[in-house]
Amino acid sequence: MVRAVLYIEDDDAAFVLVRIVLDERAPHIQLFRAHDGEEALLLLHGSAPGQQGLKPDLILLDLNLPKKNGIAVLSDLKASETLRAIPVVMFSTSSAARDKSDALNGGAQDYITKPSSLDQFIEAVKMACSVE
Repeated sequence: MVRAVLYIEDDDAAFVLVRIVLDERAPHIQLFRAHDGEEALLLLHGSAPGQQGLKPDLILLDLNLPKKNGIAVLSDLKASETLRAIPVVMFSTSSAARDKSDALNGGAQDYITKPSSLDQFIEAVKMACSVE
């Protein structure tokens, strides 16, 4: 059961939509956010020596991020002994076949293209988080 989700997303509107969907459909899920790839890795590894990092049940990862893109973040996650077991779902506006194959080949559990309609977006978030 998913209890904590880290959403790595630089777009405020996309983050707010996910927060609204989870608040309404799955209030038991705690949502965390990182605005870019570097911030995400600091949160996950711990930002100071000896500090324990965040260990979410699921990571929603945008592809096009500032500082460190989603594929690079995914690669770092899967290379880490302490983080590689956390399921990662790429959640991106890109529908390019190469982006999807790069993500899946890099270890993402799934690749979901963010839809343009609100109803489809809600369904995509539910699917990504296995919310019923």
